[in-house]
Amino acid sequence: MSDIIYTKVDEAPELASASFLPIIQKFAAAAGVSVGTKDISLAGRILATFPEHLKEDQRRTDDLAELGQLVKSADANVIKLPNISASVPQLVGAIKELQSQGFALPDYPEAPATDAEKEIRAKYDGIKGSAVNPVLREGNSDRRAAKAVKSFAQKNPHRMGEWKADSKTHVSAMSGGDFFSNEVSTTLAKEATAKIVLETANGETVLKDGLTYPAGTVVDATFMSAAALKDFLASEIEKTKAEGTLFSLHMKATMMKVSDPIIFGHAVRAFLAPVFDKHGDAMAALGVNPNSGLGDLLTRVKDNAAIMADIDACMASRPLMYMVDSDKGITNLHVSSDVIIDASMPALIRAGGKGWGPDNKEHDANCVIPDNSYAPVYDESIKFFKENGKLNPATAGTVQNVGLMAQKAEEYGSHPTTFEIAEAGTVKMILSDGTVLSEMKVEAGDIWRSASARKAPIEDWVNLAIARQKAEGCRAIFWLDAARAHDAELIAYVKPILEAKGVADKFEIMAPREATRASLETITKGQNTIAITGNVLRDYLTDLFPILELATSAKMLSIVKLMNGGGLFETGAGGSAPKHVQQLVEENHLRWDSLGEFCALGESLTFLADAKGNEKARVLGQAVDAATQGILDHDRSPSRKVGEPDNRASHYWFARYWAEALATQNSDADLGAHFAPIAAALAASEAVILSELAAVQGPAADLGGYFHTDAAKTTAVMRPSATLNSIIG
Repeated sequence: MSDIIYTKVDEAPELASASFLPIIQKFAAAAGVSVGTKDISLAGRILATFPEHLKEDQRRTDDLAELGQLVKSADANVIKLPNISASVPQLVGAIKELQSQGFALPDYPEAPATDAEKEIRAKYDGIKGSAVNPVLREGNSDRRAAKAVKSFAQKNPHRMGEWKADSKTHVSAMSGGDFFSNEVSTTLAKEATAKIVLETANGETVLKDGLTYPAGTVVDATFMSAAALKDFLASEIEKTKAEGTLFSLHMKATMMKVSDPIIFGHAVRAFLAPVFDKHGDAMAALGVNPNSGLGDLLTRVKDNAAIMADIDACMASRPLMYMVDSDKGITNLHVSSDVIIDASMPALIRAGGKGWGPDNKEHDANCVIPDNSYAPVYDESIKFFKENGKLNPATAGTVQNVGLMAQKAEEYGSHPTTFEIAEAGTVKMILSDGTVLSEMKVEAGDIWRSASARKAPIEDWVNLAIARQKAEGCRAIFWLDAARAHDAELIAYVKPILEAKGVADKFEIMAPREATRASLETITKGQNTIAITGNVLRDYLTDLFPILELATSAKMLSIVKLMNGGGLFETGAGGSAPKHVQQLVEENHLRWDSLGEFCALGESLTFLADAKGNEKARVLGQAVDAATQGILDHDRSPSRKVGEPDNRASHYWFARYWAEALATQNSDADLGAHFAPIAAALAASEAVILSELAAVQGPAADLGGYFHTDAAKTTAVMRPSATLNSIIG
């Protein structure tokens, strides 16, 4: 096993790796450090899942499973880049691309009928959504802006949209019948096994059996009423029309792979309700599934003039819709994975509450977030900025995050204990001793889910928070709502630990709405705070605050201290990655910023030095920090515009600053001597290298695929400087 594992992923981060990874491997080798790769990309996971359908030379090892074992050991040192959490349209797109490349994969069964189809569907469903993160995250999250990154953002503040007190932008969420209002939660006193059953007038159906929970596990159960959701969506569509704002739905249909695509489908059906009422049977015969989005629906019905005419009439009577791409007519409801709440809501808030309409103009918006669990975070943010005006990045403090996520700490509608109820009845969670843990009456179409968080990760999370607060000395808030069942169980863990450690006075416990306002007030004063949150809020807040503070969450430093002693270093968010790929393909310009990778690399090398006693690795890590500072100080990050320096140019500068730092350091003479000629060559060849990198921009780039690119073509696109390649190797 290599000393450091650098993950092979998808889209823009993986394209950037084609340029950056050879540099890392070249420099690391001088310190005796090997850097290998493991493929956790969507295409790689698909191929690893169906070896029996592939030729011998097409088969892939299950790298995700191997990494899942590695992260449980003290030897783990993994740099994890953002990967696709696939929605069904993305999964189907990847399958079709692989099939076109000669991989004899089975189709994704939309409606499996036979046992074989059900087995194939189950395998594919295991790849959907957040399939990677729960496997790798054997530790809790410590995420923050590196000091150099925060300092640069303050000295070079990004543009913020103006907030006005009379803005019509607001958040709408269900007032009942949702996951939040129906939740119950229990902490198990002893180890238990459980099953989930649906009891109906026609008998009992086992939804899930063989669930095992260690003692001390917090187990939740809840459901969303389909009838209440339908009424809510219909009401919000009418309200949006009356108030003259954009209708915008904000979901997490990629990570919450079971619940949110269903909710998304309800929104599609609600927006086109008259069309479904009139043409429902004909549309079903054409294979229309509203969960797949408006884009798929339009493709299937485009040749039916009557349906298309009624869709046009319906759309004309509805409110204007928030657009993903107004130039191409891609709406908020086209594809569930196009609008992801943790990226879309911060972007809208940063823009002064404005979203793009179909007229290619900015408008106020009704931000529809059906479940009320975390909608208050965004609602309170909008209210705060209406009252106080936009945040000033030049003076704002920072919100760090300590997030509970270890060992599949759930709270998502993505796990295999989430179900769309087929028939009215009662869902029960029953322990092996006969104890009924929860019991809920449900109707057909309701979405029922259970989630859990184990004792050891919870305790580790609290102790990590204590350590971070001690290190930072700033305000620290547990974002927990005592009135919510799940949070109340966590509070019962948190308070005794804080008291036993003698630090209860250093922490506050607030519901998410109150914590949002307190945190915004704190950073507005130029002070810092730590948000200590569960898994969903970890996901949401580590986009919300970085986008407000830094303009992007891709530059965040994310350290996962694995519970068995290893290290996982994550490199930021990939929500904007698809747009970056589109620009590269069209203009051969990649605007992806690898600053997150730079920060993770430095931490990984330092961790390796501490774990293995490799002082050369420490020197390398210190030089990485110097190179990162050089990128920021000299504004060498990628430009957004074609014809200007992009990701590849930033990698040249990083390599140069890294080599120069190593050549001039005094800690290791051998490393200094090794890198002196490399630094000199990179400096002497500056004009030639930058010219070679710039020369390729403008014309379209051929990657040989999207989900599964051609390696040779990708290398040619991402390493176009022969001069730089000759120096790096």
